[in-house]
Amino acid sequence: GSFGASAVLAFGAIRSPLAQPRNLVGGHFLSALVGVSCYFLFPGTLWLASCLAVATAIALMHVTKTLHPPGGATALIAVTGGEGIHQLGYLYAFVPCLLGALIMLAIALIVNNIPKAQRYPQFWW
Repeated sequence: GSFGASAVLAFGAIRSPLAQPRNLVGGHFLSALVGVSCYFLFPGTLWLASCLAVATAIALMHVTKTLHPPGGATALIAVTGGEGIHQLGYLYAFVPCLLGALIMLAIALIVNNIPKAQRYPQFWW
């Protein structure tokens, strides 16, 4: 679900700071790590793990200058995504999150730079 919102930013709002590579990749990866950690720290209280995952992910994205709103959903999915997601553990942060964000970035670099009148990314770091 969070990747759908990322696609809107990466392909539909390419000038937004929230759609730039550091934000796209870093926001998903860090948020996934936070979400998995919260699930492991509070396994019996999904409501608490969910709240803490999203809030902590937002704070960490601000601190690292990787704010990417779909990252909040990535953190939430790590907690509420079900047994298949939970079995992945920290692998969830790497596959599908990091790898998926990198693939989306690669496609965005190609597609968004086809028109001569636009440039993506606006900045890398």
